[in-house]
Amino acid sequence: MKEATPRWNLSYEACWIPALDPERPGAGGNGSQEVYLILRFKVIGGLAAAVVLVVAWYLFRPELLLIDRTVSEGFPEAPSGQGVDEPSRPRTLAAGRFHSLAHETNGVATIYRLPEGQRLLRLTEFETSNGPDVRVYLVAAKDAADGETVTRSGFIDLGAMKGNRGDQNYTIPEGTDLSRYRAVSIWCRRFSVNFGTAPLTGP
Repeated sequence: MKEATPRWNLSYEACWIPALDPERPGAGGNGSQEVYLILRFKVIGGLAAAVVLVVAWYLFRPELLLIDRTVSEGFPEAPSGQGVDEPSRPRTLAAGRFHSLAHETNGVATIYRLPEGQRLLRLTEFETSNGPDVRVYLVAAKDAADGETVTRSGFIDLGAMKGNRGDQNYTIPEGTDLSRYRAVSIWCRRFSVNFGTAPLTGP
C-alpha cells in the first residue's frame, strides 16, 4: 500500500496529520478524532497566546522600565555684558519641587518668562521612571496628589516627556493662565497614571 504524503494546514481552523485526520479514508476511529481535536486546540491556543503576548508587550512596554533616556537641554541665555537691562533677562514666574506618586520622581520645575515674552517650563535635576506614552502636563490645581485630580481639574499637555533623566525645556502655549495652572504632572497617558507632581509657587 502506498503511504500517504503528510499534509499540513497551520491555519486557525485545523492542523491535519494523515494518520489522525478523522475525515480521511482509513483514518482511525474516535480515538484518532480525539487526538486530532486536542492538537487542533493546542495550535489555536498557542496562536492566541502569542497574540496576547504581543498586545501585552505593546501596551506595557516593560523594556522601557530598564532603559533610561537622558537629555541635557540648555537654557536659553540672555545677552551678557554691559548695557543689558533687566527686561532682557529671563524672569522666574513660578517654581516647585517634584514629589513622588506612582513612580519615584525628583527634580525641580520652573516657569520662566523669556525676554521675547515666551514662557518656558524647565525641568532640572529631573529623574523619574521611563514608560509608554509619558507626557508633561500643566494641571489646573495647586497640587495633584493622585490621578483623579489631574483628570478632574483639567490640564494642558506640553508634549511627550523628552527623557526620564536630565534637564529639559517645554514651551507653554500663549494665553495660558498661570494663576490657574499651578502644578506640573508627569503623566502616563496610556494607563492614566500620575508618576509625580510639582506644585508651583511664585518667586
